[in-house]
Amino acid sequence: MRLVNIKPARGPRILIGMVPIAIALVIYAVFSAARAEANPNDKVLPTFLAMADAAWRLFTQVDPRTGEVTAWADTTASLWRLAIGVGIATLSTLIVGIALGVVPLVRAALGPIVTIIAVIPPIAVLPILFIALGLGEASKIALIAVGIAPYMIRDLAGHVSGLPSEQFLKAQTLGASTWQLTLRVALPQALPRLIDSLRLSMGPAWVFLISAEAIASDVGLGYRIFLVRRYLSMDIILPYVAWISLLAILTDWALLMISRKAFPWAHGEGR
Repeated sequence: MRLVNIKPARGPRILIGMVPIAIALVIYAVFSAARAEANPNDKVLPTFLAMADAAWRLFTQVDPRTGEVTAWADTTASLWRLAIGVGIATLSTLIVGIALGVVPLVRAALGPIVTIIAVIPPIAVLPILFIALGLGEASKIALIAVGIAPYMIRDLAGHVSGLPSEQFLKAQTLGASTWQLTLRVALPQALPRLIDSLRLSMGPAWVFLISAEAIASDVGLGYRIFLVRRYLSMDIILPYVAWISLLAILTDWALLMISRKAFPWAHGEGR
C-alpha cells in the first residue's frame, strides 16, 4: 500500500494530530523545569505551574483599579471589536462580491479599485485610520474590516463569476431578472464560499485586532500582551496566547458547523 493511500479514520486521525502537540509540550516542560532549577526567577520559560497561577489570577480575581476581572474584561472588549469588524467585512463582501461576480458592468467599474485596496498592507493604513477616525474604537474596527474585506470580496467575486454560465442562461430563458438571478442562482451558491472565506480570514482579523490594541487601547487581549511584555511576563503572555488560540479554534469550529448544517450539499453530505 502506498503512503498516499493511507487515510486514517477520525479517531486515529485525532490521536496522530495530538502527538506533535504532546511532544512540543513535553519539550517545553523539560526546558522550563531546567531553567527554573537554575534560576527560580527566570521569566523567559515559565513553568506550567507558574502560568497556571498567573492565569488563575487573571481569570478569577478582580482588579482593584478597574473593578473588573482582567482577563474577562480584555476578552469582552476584543471579541466585541472583532465581531463588529468581521461583521462589516462580511456584509460588504456579500453585497460587493456578488455584484462583482454577477454584473460585468459593476466588475468593470469596481474591480480595479478592489484589487488596488487588496494589495495595500492593512498595517500601513493604520496611521491613516488613527488620524482620520481617532484613537477610539472606530479605527480598530475599521482596520479589521479594511484588512480582510478586499480579500474576501475578490474571493467571492471570483467564485460567483466562475459559476456555470448555463445556470444563468437557463434562468434568463425562464424570464429571471438580474435581481432574481442574484437571489436564486448566485446567492445560494455564494454563501458556503463566503463562510469558507470568512474562516480563512479570521487569522488575519486577529492579527489586525491585536496590532490595533497594542498601539492605542487601554483594554483588550492585544493591549494586555504588549503591556506586560516590558516586564518579560511570559507567565501572562503565554496563557493569553493560548486563550486567543482557543477562541480562534472555537470560532472556526462554529463557522464550520454552521456551514455544514445550513449547506450540507457544499460538503458532499446529504447525497
